Amino acid sequence: MTTGAPTPTYPARPRRSRMRTFLPLGLAAWLVLEIWLLTVVAGAASGFAVFLLLVAGFVLGSVVIKRAGRRAFQNLNEALQRGGAPSSSGSSGNGLMMLGGLLLMIPGLISDAVGLLLLIPPVQKAVGRYAERTFDRKLREAGPGTLGDAFQQARMQRPDGKVVQGEVIVRDEPGDDTPQEPRPPLTR
Repeated sequence: MTTGAPTPTYPARPRRSRMRTFLPLGLAAWLVLEIWLLTVVAGAASGFAVFLLLVAGFVLGSVVIKRAGRRAFQNLNEALQRGGAPSSSGSSGNGLMMLGGLLLMIPGLISDAVGLLLLIPPVQKAVGRYAERTFDRKLREAGPGTLGDAFQQARMQRPDGKVVQGEVIVRDEPGDDTPQEPRPPLTR
């Protein structure tokens, strides 16, 4: 029995990005490989040697993160005293050093190897240049508009699944201090 009302059509689900599809699979494969490698090394040497190796990686990683953070804070402090922005030459590699230290702190031999690689200055420069080129390319592909435009637009999801697009209007006038009555809730 039909009432004559049109049947609601739901839009097709958007495609999942490759990153959302393959990242969980990659993480699971990485964890399995790390555990397998730890058991192989524990079988060849001993479990105590693997434990000492993991503890040494954790300690070394924490020292590296502390040193890189201290250096980044010192560069920021000097820049603030000069009254300018931090120089890119003084702060080059701090983020990658922190990432290398974090990878050293994560238990596993593969993450330790990658963390140690990130502590080598030529590798840091190569990875930094690659990341900068990739970031610049993604910004150019993003199209026109500014970051402020992205913050000005808002999307609200209604309970019935419809999306209402709008803009946020901020009133910064000094004489606009009149109390407003409470607004009704956005969802009904």
